[in-house]
Amino acid sequence: MADIGMDFVWVLLYTLRDILPILLLVVFFQLFLLKQPIPHLKRVIQGGIYVVLGLALFLVGLEKALFPLGKMMAIQLSDPGFIGSTGNELPGWGAYYWIYIFAALIGFATTIAEPSLIAVALKASEVSAGTISQWGLRITVALGVAFALALGTFRIVTGTPLYIYIIAGYVVVIIQTIFAPRKLIALAYDSGGVTTSTVTVPLVAALGLGLSSAVPGRNPAIDGFGLIAFASLFPIITVLGYAQIVEIKTRILK
Repeated sequence: MADIGMDFVWVLLYTLRDILPILLLVVFFQLFLLKQPIPHLKRVIQGGIYVVLGLALFLVGLEKALFPLGKMMAIQLSDPGFIGSTGNELPGWGAYYWIYIFAALIGFATTIAEPSLIAVALKASEVSAGTISQWGLRITVALGVAFALALGTFRIVTGTPLYIYIIAGYVVVIIQTIFAPRKLIALAYDSGGVTTSTVTVPLVAALGLGLSSAVPGRNPAIDGFGLIAFASLFPIITVLGYAQIVEIKTRILK
């Protein structure tokens, strides 16, 4: 407990150091350029304290729990004894199917719980007067991340170059953008960005690094990264696809 307490103190100090430039910038613009007092100063200070403490606790939690958990699960699911590999023969990509399933499920679950996505889905539902379903958007994005992580772990296992998937994915996005409803294109691109936030990134990064460390012939520095790029790209495809399907259904009903 003492070690965790000291870690929290150091992380808290580092968090204060990182937030200080933002604080000074806001105060400078408010007091010296706009020449206006800070409204609701007491609430702003109280909220700032909550933010600093929350960030510090979150960062400690990442280091002590989420990063080790993601790495541990990846190593256990790719263990030769678990996947049934015997002798000196390297297992094929099909032997790692539990990794693909776990990656898809963890991608779906973390995305559904992602605060950034919840905020975007809520605002999208408000400005569209309910036309864009909050849960519909969240589930569509989560399915995109689930597929992305399953495909991303497949890439790590097989050692396929990352650029092939990225180029192919953005070609699909460009084609979809041409035909998708204009009012949902920007939302689709934003949906790809909000998936790589506080909940998703730590587990995804740990999963990639843990898997690349456990699979024979893979280098964590080369193969361990890239899952976050997948998690940003494929939700754009699924949201644009969802928008196109909705538009087609609307035309048929008319």
